[in-house]
Formats: sequence, C-alpha cells, structure tokens
Amino acid sequence: MKVLLCALNSKFVHSNLAVWYLKAAISHNKSIVCEILESTINEQEDVIYNMIASRRADMVAFSTYIWNKELVLRLAKRISKETGAKIVLGGPEVSYNSKEIMEQCDCIDYIICGEGEEPLAKLLSGVNVEEIEGITYKKCGHVYEKQPYVSKNDPPNPYTKEYLEKLNGRIAYLETSRGCPFKCAFCLSGRCGGVRFFDLNEAKKNILLLANSGAQTVKLIDRTFNADKKRARGIFSYIIEQYENIPKNVCFHFEIEGELLDDETIELLSHAPKGLFQFEIGLQSFNKKTLSAINRKANLEHLCDNIKRVVGLGNIHTHIDLIIGLPYEDMESFKESFNRAYRLGPHMLQIGFLKLLHGADMREKEGYVCGFSDTPPYEITSNQWLTEKELEWLHIFEDVFEKLYNSQRFGLSCEYLGSVCQAPYEMIAELVDYVTLNGGCKTLDEFTYAVWNCFSQRTDVDKTVLRDKLALDRLATNRMGSLPEFL
Repeated sequence: MKVLLCALNSKFVHSNLAVWYLKAAISHNKSIVCEILESTINEQEDVIYNMIASRRADMVAFSTYIWNKELVLRLAKRISKETGAKIVLGGPEVSYNSKEIMEQCDCIDYIICGEGEEPLAKLLSGVNVEEIEGITYKKCGHVYEKQPYVSKNDPPNPYTKEYLEKLNGRIAYLETSRGCPFKCAFCLSGRCGGVRFFDLNEAKKNILLLANSGAQTVKLIDRTFNADKKRARGIFSYIIEQYENIPKNVCFHFEIEGELLDDETIELLSHAPKGLFQFEIGLQSFNKKTLSAINRKANLEHLCDNIKRVVGLGNIHTHIDLIIGLPYEDMESFKESFNRAYRLGPHMLQIGFLKLLHGADMREKEGYVCGFSDTPPYEITSNQWLTEKELEWLHIFEDVFEKLYNSQRFGLSCEYLGSVCQAPYEMIAELVDYVTLNGGCKTLDEFTYAVWNCFSQRTDVDKTVLRDKLALDRLATNRMGSLPEFL
C-alpha cells in the first residue's frame, strides 16, 4: 500500500513537522510505502493536484490548518473522484469539528483528531477503526465521531536523513513538550491536557542536529517553553555552552510565559551571545477584566518588569503581542494596552485579531456576542465593544504600525517621533488618518513620504531633524545609497 502525506505550508520558508512525525510512526510497517509531499498554498492548485496524482497513492493524507483548509478540501474532492485514493485529514483545523466536515464532504474517509502518530499507525496496521481512539469514520452512511486523542508517549523521532535533506535551509521546528498549563479561551493548546515533557537528552541531541542542518531559525514549538523553569534553564544553558558548535547565523525561537521568568533565568540569559535567542511573549491585553474573561490571570506589573529586563539585556530579540477583539477591550481599552505594550520597548509588537477557532472556548463562550467570518481564519468582524467600522480602522492601524515599527526600517524616526508625540497610539493614529485620507501607500517611498508629510506639518516637529532621521533610516536598509527626492 502506498501512502502520501501532504503538507501545504503558508510560505516556502516554513516546513511541516507533523508529516515527518507520521512517517516515522509508520516506518516499522514494511507493507507500507510512504512518501511526503510539501508545497505551499501559493502554488497553483492544478500544479499541486498533478504532483499528488502523479504519485499514484492508495491513500492521501493532508495536514490541515486554517490557512490551507479550503484548498485541502478542494484537492481532496478531486483526488477522491479522479484517482480513487482514500482521503485522510488531520490537524488542528479538523480535530474539533470532524463530524461536521465529514458530513459535508463525502470524499473524506477518515479524520484523525488530536495527535495522529499512533492512530494512523494502527489504522495502517489493520486495526479495526472502531477500536482506534481519535479517528472519526463513516459506516453505513453514519458518521462516528471520536474525541481528539492525546498520547502518553513521546512521539517518534522525525529527524531522518531524508528530513534534513528536504529541509533545505527552511525554518526547522522542534518540540520538547506537548500541551500547555494554561487554558486561554481563544487557544487550542490547553485542550490537550497538561504538559508532558519529552526526553531531555533526545531534545539536546536534536538541538545540535537542527542547528547544523542549514536552517537559520530553529523554532521550538512548545506552547509554553518555560512552563518548567528549571528544565527551560537547562536547555538555555546547554545551547549557550554549545555555542562553539552552532553556526553563528542560527537563532533559536521560543514561546515563553513572561511572568514565569525568574532572577536565575534572567541572569543566565544575560550570558547568551547576541542573536542566539529570540523570545515571543504573549500579552494579549492589559485590561484586567479582559484577561479574566479569557482565563489569563496575570500579575501585570511583574510581567512588564520581566519584559523590560529581557529587552534591557540587549542580546535577545523580543516579540510581544496584543489581540484585538477580546471581551471588554473597546477602543479606549486597546489604546491603553497598546501604549503600555509599546513603552516596554520590544523589537516587535505584533497586533493580531481574534480568531474563533473550532474547539476554542471563546467560540462557545456564553455572553460573548460577536460577528466573525464563517470560513477560515474565522476572524472577528464585530462584537459588543468594537463596531465593524472600528475593526476596519484597526486593521489599517495594524498595517501602518507594521510598516513603521515592526519592519524595523524606521527605528530612528520612531524614536524621534515618540519623543514629540503625546503617546504612541496617537502617533500611529495620526499617520493612519493621513494615509487613509490620501488613498494609501503602495511603495516604500510612498510610505516614507507619508511619514514625512504627516509629521512635518506639526509645529512641535523639527523638520530638519525628521528629514535627517528618515534619511538615515532609509540609508541603513538601502545598499545603493539612494534616497527619495524629497529627502
């Protein structure tokens, strides 16, 4: 029997660890020929279909997410009809609504809910599907739904020679634990039970393996990497100690809980070579009522102090994030959250919009009335605290902020304007209104001109200083040394 595992990533630089886990899980079955196909959603649909059909597989399995679900379902329908292959779906986008999807799509034979390694291995070994946990199936026209499966075991090692060759410099992903100790209402990670940690020696071995794979970023996908502070310190310390055995352009990315950082960990991190670590720290909001509504109880003062300390080390690229559309977060509340987050001085302040994921408590939360798209990514369009027009404006706010701050193209200009403008939110909002009134900005030069023209009109802005800051910013990211004429 030939099985084809398909991963349609959102960008070329991404890779998909899930399909390699699955291949490792069924590798012992000598009656199975397993191949992997990785592509992106940016490829033409007919091209992807032809690549899949040409493999002549008996079973085609798709790793399904919000960014590829619609494409996966279209491809599954064509493959089933034109090749007769069995269709299997798995992944977070189908784990909590498997019955609904299977009832809507006759072409799907099985949906693996939750962790897929063990259920798929059993299915391909001939175990009766009725006896396998985590697999939704059809029988006599009826859909039998299973709950997402959570294993008690470590997953098989996916890092084969074939994996490393196919990685080809893209982002490498590493898991040293599964599950999350928190149960945030907008997230699925807490639905997988408590945290279970994988073998530490195996994790260390894979850290060095992936660091030397040609990838420039090794992203640890543990949902809360420092849930066990001592264990996290051990891995941080190991990477620092092994720095001489790691290529100097490699960065390790961690998702951490900022409030769990302690003095011992921060002291250890102060010794990390610059650029070796990158942190992503979720804030979501500074509104205490909002945080309570989404099951996040935080000591905000301690959290902010820790973030300032990490940023102040000067050696760790730090991302923090806010989510728009959460309960009780109106325009005034978001303004306060944004100002407070901005003043922490992160290298990136990511602004996201609430997505009502299948399986997330927020989707069913009592008393939370909102409008959201009924197709992926299920993004909020309005709620009791934000109108549709306000959310549309906030999308423009996010885009302008991304170009001005997160692009890191205008660091000196942001620093100067921040010293002049009353508050960060007002600075961005002023630019948003200017950009909106003038029909938007399509190019970098047009955006630079918008920044210049918007703020040079203010009486408290020194035009010469602003021009020089903009010129220096543009020259810092332009090897040709050219500048727009107005600079």
